[in-house]
Amino acid sequence: MERSRTVVCGSAMLMIAAFGPQCRSQQMEPPPSKVEPVAEVIHGITITDNYRWLEGDEQGNMTPEVAEWTDAQNAYTRQVLDSIPGREALEARLRELLEVPTVSAPAMYGDRYFFRKRGGSQPQSTVWVRDGLSSSERILLDPEKIDETGLTTIAWTAPNPDGALMAFGMYRAGDENSTLYVMDVDTGVWLADEIPGKVSFDRWLPDSSGFYYSALEDVEDAYSGVFRYHTLGTHHSQDRTLFRQHDLSTFYGDMDLDEDRLAELATTWGPWGSVSKDGNWIQVGYWTGTNGADIWIADLHHWMETGELELVPAAIGQTGRPGSLEFVDDTLYMQTTIGASNGRVVAIDLNHPDMDSWVDIVPEREDLVQQGVGFADGVLAVNYLDAAKTRIDLFDYAGAALGALPLPGIGTASLSTSDDRTEAFLTFTSYNTPTSIYHVDLAHAEAEPELWARPDVPVNPDSVVVKQVWYESKDGTPVSMFIVHPKDLELDGNNPTILYGYGGFDISLTPGFSSTMFPWFEAGGVYAIANLRGGGEYGSAWHESGMLENKQNVFDDCIAAAEYLIDNKYTNPNRLGVAGGSNGGLLTGAMIAQRPDLFAAVECHVPLLDMLRYQDFLMARYWVPEYGSAEDEEQFKYLLKYSPYHNIQEGVQYPAVFLTAGENDSRVHPMHARKMAALLQASTASDPVDRPILLWVDRQAGHGGGKSLDQRVRDIADRRIFMMRQLGIVKR
Repeated sequence: MERSRTVVCGSAMLMIAAFGPQCRSQQMEPPPSKVEPVAEVIHGITITDNYRWLEGDEQGNMTPEVAEWTDAQNAYTRQVLDSIPGREALEARLRELLEVPTVSAPAMYGDRYFFRKRGGSQPQSTVWVRDGLSSSERILLDPEKIDETGLTTIAWTAPNPDGALMAFGMYRAGDENSTLYVMDVDTGVWLADEIPGKVSFDRWLPDSSGFYYSALEDVEDAYSGVFRYHTLGTHHSQDRTLFRQHDLSTFYGDMDLDEDRLAELATTWGPWGSVSKDGNWIQVGYWTGTNGADIWIADLHHWMETGELELVPAAIGQTGRPGSLEFVDDTLYMQTTIGASNGRVVAIDLNHPDMDSWVDIVPEREDLVQQGVGFADGVLAVNYLDAAKTRIDLFDYAGAALGALPLPGIGTASLSTSDDRTEAFLTFTSYNTPTSIYHVDLAHAEAEPELWARPDVPVNPDSVVVKQVWYESKDGTPVSMFIVHPKDLELDGNNPTILYGYGGFDISLTPGFSSTMFPWFEAGGVYAIANLRGGGEYGSAWHESGMLENKQNVFDDCIAAAEYLIDNKYTNPNRLGVAGGSNGGLLTGAMIAQRPDLFAAVECHVPLLDMLRYQDFLMARYWVPEYGSAEDEEQFKYLLKYSPYHNIQEGVQYPAVFLTAGENDSRVHPMHARKMAALLQASTASDPVDRPILLWVDRQAGHGGGKSLDQRVRDIADRRIFMMRQLGIVKR
């Protein structure tokens, strides 16, 4: 029987195995984890889980036992990471980079320009306004004045049409449960209106007497969505409800759907509403999956007068989803992948919205993927992805081409537009180009853009090279990858390299500047970003080829990317790491289980790892259309085959692994990282000193959003120093 004792190591008190190494710097084994097997039979197969107790109580809440275990794991991780040579200098360098002021592209309302800024040591971004483009700016909202701990975050802002009022949402410690408030922009005074419940804003009425919003009726129930109308100056308990997520009869009452399908719909992403600027119309949608949505149109005047929301079907039972949209009188202009895998822009007659009557304004292209549309006065700015890089083409509302908007280079760009002007703000970034904001006029796109803001980052962007390469995956599918490295790199097969991927939910990885990667480049490191299937870089078909029963394609794409980097002499398995978070944490978890020989180190942040039970926690049933569920026998088969937690084998030499989780995460439950850490620590045949299995659970954070400056400095330093140690930049 293994005995344990308490040993004091520095300032950390840890429970370590009696027969493990004594405390010498980081020379220690991880804390022990109790084995308490729970066996269950799923579709005829017995599944035994030794660490079910780390899920917490029956509701998934932390128990005192789990809290004590987590404290020991956190202390062990801090002891290892904080004692790595060069940690303090790296953290100081990262703080210098993160304290560089940042600014967002302005949003335009009336004569006012609203934007975000964060400067110096400010823990969170603040909201500013200018009363004219060239006027002086003033601060509207500083969350540090409300919460000096730096843990309160401004989630969103929504000025009214003339910019006299601003609705905004705030949450604390990463829980993402936004509460809505309203401010008088002239005076800075907050009005009495306050609406709790993870609120998202939709639209002000034209006269600003009220607004529409969505929320959760119960923040403990992620499937309790509701869409409501609020009259300014009244208590939220008096708000009128248009529809509820639970009331599926509102959407599907006239349709012959069986109980199983209704149950599935009840836990997809659910309904949303988009109200027209004039307040006459609403588009109501219901997510049927991560790549499907049903759409209706309703007359809001009728609802206001009678309380009856009469939904007229526009597109039901189709593959694809709506994107950017704009109402112009009785026409809805919408970018969508419905009927077009690569996207198209359509015009919908709101009096006759059925899909057969839609008119293509900007048709689908086979060579480009639409990412969205900016709606300006008489101009549609269509944002395309061209091999994972941005291109913006301009059209009028009849679909006539107006030319391309010149971009500063090859990278990622977006536009901030308003439908009452051609004035816009262009944001551009690339791996070697700091995020820059330009003031442009879409009516004169050929004119030289005016630089509005660019951070003065203390790095040399010209010191790195960016290239895009293509490689073949296991089944022969070509996959693209960006590689960023120092100019003087030698392809000798011995460079420390981090491979990053995501591969899911139609999310695209495109070029973006990160100053905090430059210490890695300055140390000779390579950074590779693979555009794996499951993402949106090459259209809806690319997404579908990496979801549900096709999920293994994503992992094969990542493995092939690693092999490309090795075969082309960028690196070798002893100097290659892989990193990802959330769905990307599932990806890196699969790399641990499937190809432990291919990587020396793995970052696995806020991950999904137990794919047989994930759907039972928090809001994860929303992701069943993406992954499937073990409740379904056919889906259970492929989930069990790749579920990282269920494919760890005792006695395998696993890479060093750094797992993280947020205790306040409302998306991915920390049980995934906890259980995987315990299992890997017990299973690995690798020396825990050379290849440690580390877990960090942040008690003051969620899925990642809303972290203070200090938290971000610590987290990035943890990630970089972990890779630097394991990939040989920092000598042991």
